[in-house]
Amino acid sequence: MPTATGAHWARRKTHVITCHLRYEIDPSQTVAFETYVTGWIPIVTRFGGTHHGCFLPHESANDIAYALFSFPSLAAYEDYRAAIRQDPEAQQLWQLSTETRCIRRFDRTFLRPAMQPSGGVEAT
Repeated sequence: MPTATGAHWARRKTHVITCHLRYEIDPSQTVAFETYVTGWIPIVTRFGGTHHGCFLPHESANDIAYALFSFPSLAAYEDYRAAIRQDPEAQQLWQLSTETRCIRRFDRTFLRPAMQPSGGVEAT
């Protein structure tokens, strides 16, 4: 079993980090939520991230939505989190979500890409 030392650890620390957000929304506030969630796209981009999209309910549960975005590293994501606390556009979006109560709750999960091993091991 590989250990988290040396070059292997250095590669793991620099992996892209993807944030997967699962929202439970108020179905009567879908328009407000769509404004909120799509408003994050230019903010994430401005702070060096890549937004992969927002996904609203359609032909399924009417109160579950998703968003995905990535940063080059966990450190870059943490820099983004610190910066948005002072960002006027982010503050407006938080205010919108508070006033409309369009978000009932959310879960944030961090993912990393599965990388093909570089050891030349072939499947048998």
